[in-house]
Amino acid sequence: MKLLLVDDEPLELEQLTYLVKKEYPNWEIYTAEDAFEARQLLKNHSFPLAFVDIELPGDSGLTFCEYLREHGYQTEVVLITAYQDFTYAKQAIRLQVLEYLVKPVIAKELYNVIDLFLTEHTYTETKSVLINRVLDIVRQEFHEKLHLTDVASRVFVTPTYLSKKFTEEVGVKFTEYVNQYRIEKAKQLLTERPELSLFEVAERVGFSSQHHFSHAFKKIEGIPPSKYKGKRP
Repeated sequence: MKLLLVDDEPLELEQLTYLVKKEYPNWEIYTAEDAFEARQLLKNHSFPLAFVDIELPGDSGLTFCEYLREHGYQTEVVLITAYQDFTYAKQAIRLQVLEYLVKPVIAKELYNVIDLFLTEHTYTETKSVLINRVLDIVRQEFHEKLHLTDVASRVFVTPTYLSKKFTEEVGVKFTEYVNQYRIEKAKQLLTERPELSLFEVAERVGFSSQHHFSHAFKKIEGIPPSKYKGKRP
């Protein structure tokens, strides 16, 4: 899924991107520092969901929401602000935004909003409840052995059907998605727990061996995990 983040503070954009990628590594994230940049992105991309700062240079986030509605864009908006101002909240309600968050954005609140979007909106991360259930299993059990056959039995479909359905809706094969998700978790560990050995990281994110982990990491990131670890501050 394509996600749009609009904020004039680069650090805020970086933090939001990190939090989203942490849970949804396959999402395509586009960022803009003002409404003009955001409108340019809309010319070439469709965004089911956008997080928009209210206080933007030039047109405000509220004005950008009005632009979306006036031009028929089917984009759900979550407004973000540093101010707990009821006037903003009333305008947000009038513009029928999905939610209203106050900075600094707390990870739990961010994920709750995304869950609300995925659960209640007509657009979901994928096209079926079945695949959303499979994705939930991956996110909760990525550190354990995950075989397509076993997962298929848990969601009561055949492996062949699940394989085909997963690729159609997610855009990558099941095994590829699992590896990508594990690598994102590995990068997080390499950053936050530098004292861990590569063997320990591999084990914690569900790879059967350090060799398998290193091979998958290099294939996805372009560099071996040892080099990535060495580049971290």
